[in-house]
Amino acid sequence: MIELGYSLSNRFPDPPQTDYRSAGTRSLRHDLFCGDVYLEVDGRDLSTAWGWVPVLDFAWAVCDIVERLDRDPAGSRAAALRTAELDFTESADRLRFSRRFNWVEIHADWTDEPPLTVRHSELRREARDFLQDVLADLADMHEGLADNPTVWELQARFPREP
Repeated sequence: MIELGYSLSNRFPDPPQTDYRSAGTRSLRHDLFCGDVYLEVDGRDLSTAWGWVPVLDFAWAVCDIVERLDRDPAGSRAAALRTAELDFTESADRLRFSRRFNWVEIHADWTDEPPLTVRHSELRREARDFLQDVLADLADMHEGLADNPTVWELQARFPREP
């Protein structure tokens, strides 16, 4: 079972003059909503503890990666290894994802732990749920964010799985 979560940092608050309704994609992805992300599979943890990870960008990037790993026409029958990386802007650390058949291994550069292994379909469902939860939480906290066209596009692009 995979668990994704986050916490926002008090050390890196968003600028008070931010107009969330018109904030651009770059600001939404890289400049706002900093904190830490939690990634756990069956009690094994690859969470960050840095306080500066752009939480919305992380959620968005994981959804993008899951889709990229699924581009093989053979889908879960594909024996070829498909890989993707999520790099953290302020660090050389990365999360590395590799898929073969229906299994995805997730390895974090900042730990010596062996990779976490999860079904692709479960990762896809949890990544989309996580993104939708993050967007809902942030929209509750920040006036105008729910009216941002980038947020609308993101919600439509990665809807919750049934």
